[in-house]
Amino acid sequence: MFGFDADMIFRIPALLIALTVHEYAHARAAVSLGDPTPRLLGRLTLNPVAHLDPIGLIMLWLFKFGWAKPVPINPSYFKNYRQDTLIVSLAGPVSNMLLALVTYFLFILSKMLFLSSEWVKILEMLYSYNILLAIFNLVPIPPLDGSKVLASILPVKYEHIFEQMEQYGPFILMGLVYIGVIGIITYPFMSALDYIIKVIVFTIL
Repeated sequence: MFGFDADMIFRIPALLIALTVHEYAHARAAVSLGDPTPRLLGRLTLNPVAHLDPIGLIMLWLFKFGWAKPVPINPSYFKNYRQDTLIVSLAGPVSNMLLALVTYFLFILSKMLFLSSEWVKILEMLYSYNILLAIFNLVPIPPLDGSKVLASILPVKYEHIFEQMEQYGPFILMGLVYIGVIGIITYPFMSALDYIIKVIVFTIL
């Protein structure tokens, strides 16, 4: 679990960067597909304050699983409701995967060049947060992106199930995190993503 320790000064910037990039990617994707809602509500920004969700941040800090404030969208602006919603939903996790790849490349390069240990520590934590956010947010439970991804893939008649779960989703999620179910489910996928990224980086270097 996370706590208040000597590494806190490194975790804070790493956490804010990972969360901000994730939510900005959602906003950018929605705006690119014709929905002005994120821009009008001030979410098309790299300012982390605009994206923080208190409960999700505390969960991420304490249990290594959490979320930011979901980016509001209006699918009525989309040309293809289900396809474009799927793209917007995947934008966040994919952005974390890409940032994890770039971060790990910089991490290895920084170690090779003997750059400051503080910089290397931030990169190491930023890498871990991006792996975490990429996979955790694909869990199909509201308010996570995975619920919207699954709703966009399944037949339309099942969409109401996720709509009904939205008000209870965070509590279900916290319960599953607390008893360790989410960790058991996500760990293999996080390990697989970690392995793939490291293979790519070491192949380049």
